[in-house]
Amino acid sequence: MKPPSFWNRPPSRPGLLSSLLLPAAAIWASVTRRQLREGPRERLGVPVIAVGNVNLGGTGKTPTVMALVKILQDMDVQAHVVSRGYGGSIDGPHRVNDRRDMATQVGDEPLLLSAFAPVWVAKNRAEGAKAARDAGADVIILDDGLQNAALHHDLTVTVFDAKVGFGNGRVCPAGPLREPVNDALGRTDILLGIGRQEDVDTVLRDWPALRNFPLLSGHLEPLSTGFAWSGVRAYAFAGIGRPQKFFESLRAAGVQLVQTRAFDDHEPYTLAILRRMQAEAWTKDCHLVTTEKDAARIPPDMRAEILTFPVRLTVSQDDILKTMLDGLLRRA
Repeated sequence: MKPPSFWNRPPSRPGLLSSLLLPAAAIWASVTRRQLREGPRERLGVPVIAVGNVNLGGTGKTPTVMALVKILQDMDVQAHVVSRGYGGSIDGPHRVNDRRDMATQVGDEPLLLSAFAPVWVAKNRAEGAKAARDAGADVIILDDGLQNAALHHDLTVTVFDAKVGFGNGRVCPAGPLREPVNDALGRTDILLGIGRQEDVDTVLRDWPALRNFPLLSGHLEPLSTGFAWSGVRAYAFAGIGRPQKFFESLRAAGVQLVQTRAFDDHEPYTLAILRRMQAEAWTKDCHLVTTEKDAARIPPDMRAEILTFPVRLTVSQDDILKTMLDGLLRRA
């Protein structure tokens, strides 16, 4: 569902409604602290890299996981990804097969990631990680793992969307956060701000404590596939954490947006909705265009009829990240 507008107010002016919700937010934060404090933090004998965020919703975790997989593969390291499989019906542990599994079974993000690395979905992520280890993983990447206390984290990467930062800085329902920022920073090894450098700098002004950590910046770039996007007339749709970011990326690539439609994050696409949008696009002489993550939720027999706009994360100071990964592997 669309978050309330006061969540995006600056921390210095969070709003009256936010203040009225502070008692409920305090309960949320207290429950999260207790769960994290009492977690078993089991060690598996192989390094575990947790990738997560403080905000509810998407901030760029999936592109970050993809970037980490690529770096580790270049280092000749076999990385397996473990996910809760949000939106999927399978309890697991289950190794995702991108040719056989559906998003309704394993979730859209695991299905997308499985094209790049072995991916395991498990409601109990400790059991999923053990299955990955037993299958030969040199490193386990725990997707959306910042608030998961089942496993010991050898390296934690906290991702934030530089455009929205941490909103009004308060915990849900008073704000957009899963837990207080300082709590999350206490378990963070490296920060990654995704977006323009000037937006990263704005977040730093609001949250000076971030300067105490290695802080990388990254941006999403269209993947070069040989397809010329400039001038394409598009009906763009997306059901991700912030669809507007996808629409902005299309405009930056020279796409002419004739119409846009935003869905809820992870929202299933029915054949009826897709056919309706397809008919609307046909009457307006434009193509249906969506994200890779959304494409994973489209019925296979329709995917060829919809253009996918793939992007990849480029990390500006990736040498810092590579050095930390190298140190982690040497210790292991």
